[in-house]
Amino acid sequence: MRPINALVLALSACALGAGAESSAPVRPGDAAIAATAAPRVDSYADIARAVGPGVVTVSSTRTMRQQPRMPPDQPELHEFFGFGERGGPGPGQAPQQQGLGSGVIVTADGYILTNSHVVRGADEVRVGLADGRHDFVARVIGTDAKSDLAVIKIDAGETALHPLRFADSATVQVGDVVLAVGNPFGVGQTVTMGIISATGRGVGILDYEDFLQTDAAINPGNSGGALVDTSGRLVGINTAILSQSGGNMGIGFAVPANLARAIMDQMIAKGRVVRGYLGVNIQPVTTELAKGLKLPDRDGALVGDVVPDSPAAKAGVRAGDVIVAVDQDKVRDPRHLRLRVAQLAPGAKAALTLRRDGAEQKVDLVIGDLKDDGDDADPQAVQPERRQSRLGLRLEDLDATVRGRLDIPQRIAGAIIAEVQPDSPAAKAGLRPGDVVHEVNGRPVVTADEVTASVKETVGTVLLRVWRQGASRFVAIEPQQRDDAGKQR
Repeated sequence: MRPINALVLALSACALGAGAESSAPVRPGDAAIAATAAPRVDSYADIARAVGPGVVTVSSTRTMRQQPRMPPDQPELHEFFGFGERGGPGPGQAPQQQGLGSGVIVTADGYILTNSHVVRGADEVRVGLADGRHDFVARVIGTDAKSDLAVIKIDAGETALHPLRFADSATVQVGDVVLAVGNPFGVGQTVTMGIISATGRGVGILDYEDFLQTDAAINPGNSGGALVDTSGRLVGINTAILSQSGGNMGIGFAVPANLARAIMDQMIAKGRVVRGYLGVNIQPVTTELAKGLKLPDRDGALVGDVVPDSPAAKAGVRAGDVIVAVDQDKVRDPRHLRLRVAQLAPGAKAALTLRRDGAEQKVDLVIGDLKDDGDDADPQAVQPERRQSRLGLRLEDLDATVRGRLDIPQRIAGAIIAEVQPDSPAAKAGLRPGDVVHEVNGRPVVTADEVTASVKETVGTVLLRVWRQGASRFVAIEPQQRDDAGKQR
């Protein structure tokens, strides 16, 4: 189970016992709530019994070319990630990495859904059925790191398999009761219960996120296991937890069944996941950016850059446009746009609704085929002259040496950031050394002096366009103010 390290606030709640009396007055609407409440359920044993055979244990072995380094003072990390030391390799033997997770049988002929991080890079994958008496070598059909899903297959021979049925995860609602089934910590198949706490959740760990959030207990080893409804149907694949301890803290995330099924079908049919492609680098519309761009609200995805010769470029999409709809579907934010475009087939026609210069307009385009990106450049420190700005930046002109070292394309002209002062407006806005400022308030700049002058003459929010590792984005910054003596404050 993939952890998300974050500060978690625990809230305690008190509830009256089932037989307790209360003198609290009856509030308006209480009767209606009571009338629509579901009947009390004392046991989910029938569901657990029906679902159990469809959830399996997935173990993987990988020969390490280099011994993985774990902090020596934190041995719990070895167990948490499922990599037991188990005595270590003998003389002349390469070390092996052991992984343990869960999986869900989804077809009678042996296709199984699990998480990509459970099986990716493994030399051998084995599947153990819930009865504990059957163990099979599995073949990896495909992995997709962008959604953390994988499809594996076993040949069970005469052994009967019990696939789970898919639910329509689009109909799942907050408050629905769900069961999480998997093999946490390798203790054996375990069933926990909770509710759907949120839908459509994004937490920033994957490229494509539309998580179902649940408070059903999920722990390391549950990765790839099933989240089912009270009819025993698969609503999600358990994938991540938010935790500082490494164990359950009541915040777990599952890839919804509809997304998992679509990715599985493509892996089986095509051997890879095919996704639609626009050719834009997008970012959220923050309050500061909405103010700087004079937008009426924060809806949509702001285009920071357009890839040359891409579908978006051919359709006339420009940096500074805000995409607010694809066909008839409104775009709430960049995550929503990314998911929506990925679902479109390459070659399909689509209409984008844009906000540009205070007005909405539509452009038609043909969806492209998303290919895996190469490695990003790794910008290192440069040796600049000292030019200070009100933003807390040290800037330098972009010369051929720096351009070559950081692999900055010729089409990008501007001033490179050499240093960012701690706690400055630039630092708080996320700027860092190696970024290239090439627009200030919508006007191109080609030297450090031009950037400094443009910032100096700006009253209020400064809107920068910044290039970083292959893409441009907008950054809105409130400059440091100066007192009557000219000192920054």
